[in-house]
Amino acid sequence: MPGKRPLNATPTPRSKRERKAITLDIKLEVLRRFEVGEKLSQIAKTLGLAVSTVATIRDNKEKIKASSQITTPMRASRLTRHRSAVMENMERLLSVWLEDQSQRNVPLSVSAIQEKAKSLFDDLQREQGESSQTEKFSASKGWFVRFKERHCLPHFKMNSNPPGSNVDTYPEVLKSIIEEGEYTPWQVFNVDETGLYWKRMPGGTFNSVEGKAEMGFKSSQDRLMLLLGGNAAGDFKLKPLLVYHSEDPVALRGFSKPNLPVIWRSNKKAWATRGIFHEWFTYFFCPAVEKYCAQNNLTNKALLILDSAPCHPVNLSDLSDNVRVEYLQDSTADAIQPMGQGVASIFKAHYLRRTFEHILEATDGEDKATVREFWRKYDIMDAVDNIAVAWEELKPATMNSLWKKIWPECVQFHSVPQTDNIVRLQQNIVSLAQNVAFEEVVETDVGQLLQSHEEDLSNEELMQLEQERAAGEEESEDAPLALRQLTTEALSAAFSHFEAGLQILTSTSPDDEWKLKISRAINDAINCYRELYNEKKRRSKQLS
Repeated sequence: MPGKRPLNATPTPRSKRERKAITLDIKLEVLRRFEVGEKLSQIAKTLGLAVSTVATIRDNKEKIKASSQITTPMRASRLTRHRSAVMENMERLLSVWLEDQSQRNVPLSVSAIQEKAKSLFDDLQREQGESSQTEKFSASKGWFVRFKERHCLPHFKMNSNPPGSNVDTYPEVLKSIIEEGEYTPWQVFNVDETGLYWKRMPGGTFNSVEGKAEMGFKSSQDRLMLLLGGNAAGDFKLKPLLVYHSEDPVALRGFSKPNLPVIWRSNKKAWATRGIFHEWFTYFFCPAVEKYCAQNNLTNKALLILDSAPCHPVNLSDLSDNVRVEYLQDSTADAIQPMGQGVASIFKAHYLRRTFEHILEATDGEDKATVREFWRKYDIMDAVDNIAVAWEELKPATMNSLWKKIWPECVQFHSVPQTDNIVRLQQNIVSLAQNVAFEEVVETDVGQLLQSHEEDLSNEELMQLEQERAAGEEESEDAPLALRQLTTEALSAAFSHFEAGLQILTSTSPDDEWKLKISRAINDAINCYRELYNEKKRRSKQLS
């Protein structure tokens, strides 16, 4: 590969690593963060210090404070008390909320961010009790400016464009692209992400069986992300990409992930990333399109339409000679994107109906489990199976009808029985629920549940996410020192060597499945190093 050092080249000797000086201000900042309740590992990551260094500063707390009082008593006093634990926690949770909004490509305004910040602050203050009630916070514009400076915010879409702009003109733009590329409805695709609370049930279900307290907060709030989509003709639905917060949950042990009915990937917050999307495009979407075109005697080419969500890389068209990628403008995507025309709710209704059918199959008859026993054992593998069934049940006519706004010429006339009807699905769900002995369930409960999958993360959910993140930080605190000391330059060089080696290993094999298997195995093996690299880059941006 041009510009890359050969794998067998002798590495250049490194100069001795310079010792990093830790100033008094940094030491005081470390101590201040301990005082407001931050974890050791989080402090180390935020300030770009080794965990052992932060621990040493903590152990020498009294000496450092005494030294600061001798040198600059007034400044030391300001540094250690100007921000409270409630304020620190609020801003951390607000950053998580902003990242979630960015993932879902939700437009935001400064006033919406200020309102969320005030709401989080008030809830955290109530949770802390009387001791924190004296602090006042108004989420002023001045605070917002300082918040942006303090935090490495994700890119989020500001709600500056008037609703509906470009909506009327974009179909003509798309039509000219389709005519220029001579694409047919079988060769034009759209995909989009959607969240799914896979163990959440309508009101009126478990309240009467085992009570909300026994249900537990965590299981009903356990969310995964799905990337769903297909072609404009409606006859080819892509294999769903599923992103979960755990790579190897207990329920999946013993199963071969490549043989699952979904493409399994993981991220700590169960969000899609550019890396995950890049891999999906290269190793799954392009081969799937090539195979489909060959089976249907079509030219191997495709047009993929995406919104401009941050997790969608902007250079995808450069990665394939056969696939062109077009990005919808922010002001256009929500109104006319095919996969945004209600199909996510229809899919989730199919998933909920399948889940109730699953309960009925497992509990109906003698010597069968009770509903309580079944639901306690219902795990992510059950959810994966039901997701696959629900996605398969979506009718081709429904998938084709989604293109009515953006490409009306490709939509065929369909009678009502040929398409999925959300009202009829909700009625079926209520009937199944009543057969399972949930007589209190009504259509309104089902509608509210389907809507809840797309709602913003509540303050309670944000706090739960933060608790899980903190628990994960504590588990990773014992990472080998040698691993933590790797620089971004060293990691980047290593990735280049892995890529070069992978090309050598796969260049002589015509078997695409074997290439994919080898690539996945190598990427899985070095995933911890990629996470370390991304974390170091993020920390570097924060410090700068």
